[in-house]
Amino acid sequence: MKTYLEPQEINLLAQAATNLRDRLLISLLVHSGCRISEALGLTVDDIHFDSSTLTIQHLKARVTLTCPGCKARLSRSSVFCPGCGDKVSTTLVAQREQRRMRTIPIDLHTLTLFEEYIKRGGAVEKEGKKLIFAINRHRAWQIIKQCADRAGLPPLFNTQSGKFHNVSPHRLRDSFAINAVKKNDSGDGLRMLQEHLGHQNISTTMNYRKVAGDELKNWYQHLWETDK
Repeated sequence: MKTYLEPQEINLLAQAATNLRDRLLISLLVHSGCRISEALGLTVDDIHFDSSTLTIQHLKARVTLTCPGCKARLSRSSVFCPGCGDKVSTTLVAQREQRRMRTIPIDLHTLTLFEEYIKRGGAVEKEGKKLIFAINRHRAWQIIKQCADRAGLPPLFNTQSGKFHNVSPHRLRDSFAINAVKKNDSGDGLRMLQEHLGHQNISTTMNYRKVAGDELKNWYQHLWETDK
């Protein structure tokens, strides 16, 4: 069962793109590992050609639930308030937006595609910003799936859901991370991958090591080897 794309399969995916915008989108996702929301939020000003870097902005909404009586924090599964002990019938919902930024390196090939795309007038003015991709998430997912179908790539197995899913922007992020771990799974390598992907918790990054590593399998097989 395949769980991620190998480098040669990623090349087939890129070759299946029929226009510059789609080639750029695929190249960006596979070479940066960024989230699709981050890719679609990129502006011309976020591309730094002199330093070969991108400024990535990640906006995340956090919802807080509180008791209307004592204002104690509640979990989504709370039946009784941990503060006043009253049964939870209604809750107060507050939403906070967290905006995080990071600067990551990008490869020369993708940078060249950015330059060509911008010169051709691909960027679109919206709300005072020049967006690189003037498409929504649904269209981005369609583009990746259509290119994967043309390239003859099979669905990938998701170890968390236990189901097969079509090749998607998030599967490209997974493939970037897994291939990175296969190249370098040292402590420093994992910390750099954590920073690059924008993970707040290293445990999220470590999940990719579980998928990429064969150490446990090799260890188990070694238990049953007989001495010769």
